[in-house]
Amino acid sequence: MTDYGNNPALSTVFVDRRPTARHLRKASLRVVDGPDRGKEITIGKLKVYVGRSSVNDLSLADNAISGTHFEIAVNEGGYVLRDLGSTNGVTYEGLRIREAILAPDCTFKAGNTTFVFQPSAETVELPLSEEDRFGDILGRSVPMRSIFATLEKVAPSDLTVLVGGETGTGKERVAHSIHMMSRRKSGPFVVLDCSAIPRDLMESTVFGHEKGAFTGAVSQHRGVFEQANGGTIFMDEIGELPIDLQPKLLRVLENRELKRVGGDRTIRTDVRVVAATNRDLRKMVAEGGFREDLYFRLSVIQLTLPPLRSRNEDIGLLANHFLELFSQKHHTQRRLRLSPEALEALAQHGWPGNVRELKNVMERAYNLSDGPAIMRQDLHLGNSLMSVAPAPQQPVAAEPTASTTSDGISVDFDLSYKEAKQNILDWFERVYMSQLIQNHNGNISQAARTAGLTRYHLRELLKKHELVTKR
Repeated sequence: MTDYGNNPALSTVFVDRRPTARHLRKASLRVVDGPDRGKEITIGKLKVYVGRSSVNDLSLADNAISGTHFEIAVNEGGYVLRDLGSTNGVTYEGLRIREAILAPDCTFKAGNTTFVFQPSAETVELPLSEEDRFGDILGRSVPMRSIFATLEKVAPSDLTVLVGGETGTGKERVAHSIHMMSRRKSGPFVVLDCSAIPRDLMESTVFGHEKGAFTGAVSQHRGVFEQANGGTIFMDEIGELPIDLQPKLLRVLENRELKRVGGDRTIRTDVRVVAATNRDLRKMVAEGGFREDLYFRLSVIQLTLPPLRSRNEDIGLLANHFLELFSQKHHTQRRLRLSPEALEALAQHGWPGNVRELKNVMERAYNLSDGPAIMRQDLHLGNSLMSVAPAPQQPVAAEPTASTTSDGISVDFDLSYKEAKQNILDWFERVYMSQLIQNHNGNISQAARTAGLTRYHLRELLKKHELVTKR
C-alpha cells in the first residue's frame, strides 16, 4: 500500500460494525509535457479514463495516444494506474508497465504525453444504501450498497441507464428492478437481446414494420419500442447493435418518435431505456464500432456491476436466498441449510459465471442433497480452472439442472433461451481460453495474436476464468 499520509485514497466509515459511507480522497492528473500541456482532470470518482476519444474523462490530442489509453482506479490500496492494451503503452521511470500504484508527485508517460499525479487534501463522500437489497438484487457488500444508493436516486426518474459488468452479474435484474421501483412499474417491461436477433430482422424487431414492407412481412408488426410504450425497454448486449441502426436508435431516444419499416407515419413513443453490455463501449467508440453520440445518450447514468469474486460477503446471502427460492418453486416444506464446509467452498471458488453460476450450483445441490444440510461434496465445484483438463468433444451446458440432449449437445431446457445460450458460450470461452494458453505455453502475447485479441482483452478473459498463468 502506498503511503498517502493520514488521508488514504479510499476509506470506509463504520457505525456499529456496519459500513455507512466511503470517503474518497480527490487527486489531480495534469499534463506537464506534450501536445496537451496544461490540461488537467480532478479524480473524484472510483475510476477515470484517459485517451484520444472524447468519451474519456480526459480527452487528448496526442496522436500517439490510443482511443482509451489507460485508467486510474481508486481502491483501499491506492490509485491504480492500468494500461488498457494501448498501442504505445505507459512508461513509469523508463519501464513499460501494465499496472502500478501511483505515488504522490510521480510522473509517467503515455504516447508523447507526460503526466504528473498529485493527491489533494479534499475528500468526497460516496454514500452507501442502508438497505441490503434493491428490488430483485441482493447484496450487503460495500460495492453493492454503493450501487443501491445510486439506484435509489435514479429509479424514480426517467434517466437512461447504461449497466456494465461481466456475464452473469445480474444486469437484467438491475433493469427490472429499476422498472419496478419507478413510476412506470404498471407499464410493460420489454427485453431486447441485441445479440440474439438476426441482423436482417433487427430493424423490424426494434422499430416494427408495415404489411408488405419486405418479403415475408405478411402483416403489420409493432416493434419493441411500441410494445414498451408507457414502460421500460431493456436493451441487452447493446454493443451488438449494427452500426447502421445506431443513428435510428439515437433519433428515437432524442425525439421519442419512430417510423416502422416500410411506413411513413411518425409514431410517438414514451419509453425509458436501460441498456447493458459486457463489452468495452469506450474502446468500440475509439475503433469506430459504436457511435460516440449514441454512447453519450445511453450513458447518462452509468453503473458497473462487480463480479461475484469481489463481493465475497454476499455469497452466503445469495446462496441461502436461492435455496429459499427453490423450496418455493417446488412447493415443498424442505428447508436446506449450508454446512460450514460448503460455505467455505463457495467462498473459495472463483465464480467465472458470477451470480448465474452460483444459482445453477445451488439448484443442483438442492436437488441432489439427501440430508438436511448441503455438504461440500453436494456442490460439485470441481478443481480450479487453473488446471483445467483438455476440452471434451461436445459442449455441455455449465451446471445443467434438468437437461436433455439434442444433436449431441447438452442443453438445459429449464432455463430461458438467453441463459441456456449463455451457458454454452461460457463453456466455449473457458475451454477455448484454456487450450489457447496451453498451446502457447502461457505466452499471452503469442496467444493474443492467434486469437485476434488485444493482450488486455485476452488477459481479462483469462482472469475471468481463473486461467491467468502463475509465472
